[in-house]
Amino acid sequence: MFIQTESTPNPATLKFLPGQTVLEMGTADFPTSDTSDASPLAQRIFAVEGVAGVFFGTDFVTVTKADAIEWDHIKPALLGAIMEHFQSGNPVMAGDHQPASGHAEHTGEDGAIVGQIKELLDSRVRPAVAQDGGDITFHGFDRGVVYLHMQGACAGCPSSTLTLKMGIENLLRHYIPEVTEVRPVAV
Repeated sequence: MFIQTESTPNPATLKFLPGQTVLEMGTADFPTSDTSDASPLAQRIFAVEGVAGVFFGTDFVTVTKADAIEWDHIKPALLGAIMEHFQSGNPVMAGDHQPASGHAEHTGEDGAIVGQIKELLDSRVRPAVAQDGGDITFHGFDRGVVYLHMQGACAGCPSSTLTLKMGIENLLRHYIPEVTEVRPVAV
């Protein structure tokens, strides 16, 4: 088994491509080891000292390291942990746990606007950020402000503010005049 690695715009996050499906659909975010109970793979990755976060996409795993750790010191152990997991035949997610589809539900009078926002995020934004090992999902819409949740390599990325303001905000404002601003949220 050969696992490719790619750098991401976030220097604290590395993207691992195992060459096979990680999740059939959706994403799974494990911002701390305490949140990894639903995934044997995430638990195995968190067992490597210096891992601060784990994120799964359909065909990739992103790992965020602690600031004090160098990639040269933990990358071989991470490659080994990921390879051992896939060779073991164990599932990525335990039991009947389903990965998140992403977007928060929205009920109310702005349903049509929210539908447009989600469509633009799914068609234009999420595929691009997945290339960088992350995901951006809809969290809410209130009086012209769109709230988005950044995951994986996007969470804590130095360029995430620029991506939100210059990229996503401009895109949404162009297509949906009711959008006035985009803000990140921590969940």
